[in-house]
Amino acid sequence: MSLDGKVDSTKDKISGKAKEVEGKVTGDKAREAQGKAEGVLGKAKEKLDDAKDAVKDTVDDVKEKFNKD
Repeated sequence: MSLDGKVDSTKDKISGKAKEVEGKVTGDKAREAQGKAEGVLGKAKEKLDDAKDAVKDTVDDVKEKFNKD
């Protein structure tokens, strides 16, 4: 995962958790839901970056194999 991607997804997860806790403490269900959604978005971004890295690694492996032959 790229550093930018890691920072972005971590920021979303932390911000989401903070909003979720704020919503729970204040009884604001909308804020709590917003925080949960933002946390899920951060996790999704992380998974997407992991998948992109896996595809890139596979493509690089295939290129390397073809260049050997």
